Amino acid sequence: MSTANRMTRVTTGAAQTRALGRRLSRMLRAGDVVLLQGTLGAGKTAFAQGVGQGLKVETAVTSPTFVLMARHDGPLRLYHADLYRLTDPSEVADLHLIEEARDGVLLVEWPERGMEGLPGEHLLVTLEMVEGEPKHRRITIASRGSRYDRVLDGLGARG
Repeated sequence: MSTANRMTRVTTGAAQTRALGRRLSRMLRAGDVVLLQGTLGAGKTAFAQGVGQGLKVETAVTSPTFVLMARHDGPLRLYHADLYRLTDPSEVADLHLIEEARDGVLLVEWPERGMEGLPGEHLLVTLEMVEGEPKHRRITIASRGSRYDRVLDGLGARG
C-alpha cells in the first residue's frame, strides 16, 4: 500500500527487514529523525541494523536499551536511542537527543515513551508481527513534514 505520506511493505524475515532499512538509509542525511515503533520482538533493531549497514557505520548496531543512546561513527553518524526504560515523557527532553544527533541520523526506538520531546517532523516506522507468519513483519512508514515526504517518495520509487 502507498499513499501520499505512507507506505506499507511486508517482509518475510529479518534479512528483508534489514534490507528495507538499508534502502531507507540511502535517502537520509544529517539531522534526519526516524522513529521506530513496535512491540518487543517486532524487528525494530533489525531495521536499525539495516540503516546502520547502509550508512556504513563502523560498529555493529545493537539495541541500546541500557545506555539510552549509542553513537555509531561512519561517513554519516548514526545515533540510536531506545526510550523503553523511560517512565516520564519529560525525561526525553533531558536527553537532548536532537542537539546530540544534529551531525547524523537519529533513530529512536519506543518513541511513544516521549513523543512530546521529539520533533514533529520525522519518519515514523511502525513494525508489526503478521498473525500466523512468525517471521513476517508488516512495516508501515509514514512521513511527517515535507522533507520526509520526499524521503518516502524516494523509497516508494525504489519499489
